[in-house]
Amino acid sequence: MAAQTATVLPMLDSNFDVDKLTYEIFSILETKFLFGYDDPKLLLAGKHEIPVETLSEDLKTGKNIAGKVRILSIDGAGSSDGILAAKSLAHLEACLRRKSGNPQLTISDFFDVAAGSGVGGILAALLFTRGKDGRPIFSADEALKFLVENRKKIIPSSPAGIFRRIFRPVKAERILRRIFGESTLKDTLKPVLIPCYDLSTRAPFLFSRADALETDGYDFKMSEVCIATSADPAAIGAVEMRSINKKTRILAVDGGIAMNNPTAASITHVLNNKYEFPFCDGVEDLLVVSLGNGDSDSGCRDLTPSSAEFVRIAGEGASDMVDQAVSMAFGHCSTSNNYLRIQASGLNAGKYPNSKSADGKRLVGIAEEMLGQKNVESVLFRGKKIVENTNLEKLELLAGELIKEHERRKSSILPTVVLKQASPRTSSATTVSTVSSY
Repeated sequence: MAAQTATVLPMLDSNFDVDKLTYEIFSILETKFLFGYDDPKLLLAGKHEIPVETLSEDLKTGKNIAGKVRILSIDGAGSSDGILAAKSLAHLEACLRRKSGNPQLTISDFFDVAAGSGVGGILAALLFTRGKDGRPIFSADEALKFLVENRKKIIPSSPAGIFRRIFRPVKAERILRRIFGESTLKDTLKPVLIPCYDLSTRAPFLFSRADALETDGYDFKMSEVCIATSADPAAIGAVEMRSINKKTRILAVDGGIAMNNPTAASITHVLNNKYEFPFCDGVEDLLVVSLGNGDSDSGCRDLTPSSAEFVRIAGEGASDMVDQAVSMAFGHCSTSNNYLRIQASGLNAGKYPNSKSADGKRLVGIAEEMLGQKNVESVLFRGKKIVENTNLEKLELLAGELIKEHERRKSSILPTVVLKQASPRTSSATTVSTVSSY
């Protein structure tokens, strides 16, 4: 990329009548990103100086010139079986459509990367897999309705007999295959990250669009990815699956065992993927949204929890630890709209004695009550604090930030994201495509 930029600039200078300011901006960008100068004085020094007041604040400082990479991360089931995250996304999508004036926009238009674990992985797949019309197969509201109607079939929550363990979750497979068809990781609109735990290697396994585009050995059908990340070992046991070319075999169980909160994994993916995110250098270049699914009901806690409850408690604890770690990593940026965590707890145990056994419609009501709670933020070295805004109000503010970044890209000089795309002729080849505004 450096070589391309270095040769383009002289061509512009000699063959085109380029406005002086435009040429100087390109020179600044070349100096900043090819030679790493951070001092605004050095950036502005040169043969033709330009007045500092003619530059935007970003160009003066050399920061966030290419904008922020937008990451969506969705936790595993939680006490709401994924309904809280689904309801949050439905509300966010409605806000984005209302504020933008475009009723056709979806969640996938406003995020560059999506990560999800367990039922969060299923949501990410529904919202970011490409349909026949080139748009996502589900809107957020459709994904919420799908989860309400099918959660008990695709998220088993009780031990099963040997018959079911041998023949696997047939109903879940049929439902997911009907939704995703033959779509694979390559068919997602944006980079997608979905974890599971591989019993054959005793290690986490991360399904990744970027890896799938590199080799068919890491490309899997989306329906099987969803089954793998939500395979409850206590209910159905492990799920055996193979890659598209049959060369990679994994024995998968629930992604929540590996990483119930995949936020840290998604951030690491972006910061280390310079091919697709060339100008993302640190957390100040990110806008991260992390959606929880509710802490356990207080009425479910006792002194002798079952093995399944131990797993759930461990997952929730790990999610909270990831939230704390990410908040510390963002530091001062976490208070400047760079990191938002939506999570809820403390439901009225008398009103909702057992949310896990509630039907879908009742869980939607529980999720709405959760969104009405005041937002809880992790504070650097100070644990957590309750802020004045509710989760719903935070989502409203987030919609404004996402639209602001969305509009900024329309006039941006540099691409924020440069995605690899699967070649339509050969499944293993890739081409480079700059992401458009929508």
